[in-house]
Amino acid sequence: MTIDTKALNKGQLRKLNALRKSVGDELGESVFAKWLDRQTSQKEEAKVDPIAEKIKVALAKLEKDASFRLGNQGYTIRRARGKGASGFFVTKNEKI
Repeated sequence: MTIDTKALNKGQLRKLNALRKSVGDELGESVFAKWLDRQTSQKEEAKVDPIAEKIKVALAKLEKDASFRLGNQGYTIRRARGKGASGFFVTKNEKI
């Protein structure tokens, strides 16, 4: 069984070579093929950032407001820090 090494990424290629060295070429390739089948069969779910979702919901009411523009560079939102500080700091990102 031959495996197309050009289709593998760097980590997969390292794993294949390590298996070939440790248990031999034939057995290493068969074990790698089984491992690769398991890896591709598992669905990769995109992790949803809960804070990003909350910000998206908060800004949803401004979606159709033509006067509300975020610009090309966007804005940075930071939580206030320090003794007695509360709220957020919003700064416009400038192109450098």
